[in-house]
Amino acid sequence: MLAIMEQWDGENGCHWSKIDKYLLLLILKLGMDASVFYLCCQKLYKFFVNMCSLSIVLFDLLLVFLMATVWLLGTEKSLMSPCFILANASAAYGALPLPMMFLGLLDYCLQDAVLCNQNSFLKPATNAILTLLMWILVVTYTFSPVQNKQMELDNVTQTILVVCKVDGSIVVTYFVVGLFTGIICTMLPFCTLIPFWLKEANRISIAREGQEKKRSDLFTSTTCIFEKGSEKIYLEETNWPRPPLWISLTLGFGLFWMPYLAVSVVCLLLHFGVPAYLTVNILWLECANSFLLGLVFWVKSKTQGPYSHVPENMCTWHVFWHLSKGTQRQTNFVAVLNSSKEKENTFFCV
Repeated sequence: MLAIMEQWDGENGCHWSKIDKYLLLLILKLGMDASVFYLCCQKLYKFFVNMCSLSIVLFDLLLVFLMATVWLLGTEKSLMSPCFILANASAAYGALPLPMMFLGLLDYCLQDAVLCNQNSFLKPATNAILTLLMWILVVTYTFSPVQNKQMELDNVTQTILVVCKVDGSIVVTYFVVGLFTGIICTMLPFCTLIPFWLKEANRISIAREGQEKKRSDLFTSTTCIFEKGSEKIYLEETNWPRPPLWISLTLGFGLFWMPYLAVSVVCLLLHFGVPAYLTVNILWLECANSFLLGLVFWVKSKTQGPYSHVPENMCTWHVFWHLSKGTQRQTNFVAVLNSSKEKENTFFCV
């Protein structure tokens, strides 16, 4: 795709520079990424994906600084042209998704082994080194083949356009379209049952929140009950069929991320050209992170139940595990040691 840097009107002798528009776009992206990072990445250095999120914010900040420098000094006095900045940034961002998802998935798969020899300093240092090496390799690989020279285009209306070639991210495009299509095709046969499943998931979530508030009474209670006024909510079996685990986890993922996926697909259908330095953001990274966590949770829950060492996520995987497996009418409290926390025992209702 081509990004318009400058425009001359041959008839009126007018000149327009678009650098301030691109600077505004980069500032808006930096603000969005910083906000999502603050809301979603609480455990800053513990996991590789969170370290990648921090690196994206820092790289966004660098792009804003470089583009602001070009805007203030002008293209004649600045060391780098705006085309050089945008073309190389789109190439670097476009090469990031695959190594990020691969290393993030590897980090989650090895989480159980890491917990056995957990070091408060070694894990963040390893994540930082891997992230830095990933950026170095990506920038080195994409630097030489990038076409970062400005080009002039003339048209019949005597308007001269100075354009720059920027690339989109094919991986992000296929990822978004694939997930959107997969969720629609998976959930469409169960569309009549989805309202009941969502209602049950909400009831389980409310009950679990009530239990967490009453942890001091764990050993004096014999059933999972959450009291709201005079109403008691029991985790009971229902008459309608419960979804298989992978359907339930797909529902939990789609419930949170379907609006983002739908907006992205609509932009693609309307042929909105969005370069990689905008599409590869922390919002997309958190969506990919949720997909990876759901996949790892589904695999590990076959042997470990809902208590696998998977980091917390906005998709409440434990709730949808209970939605799939059901809860007995007489549910006893069982103390389960969460080995991921030192000097602290966490109790779950199973």
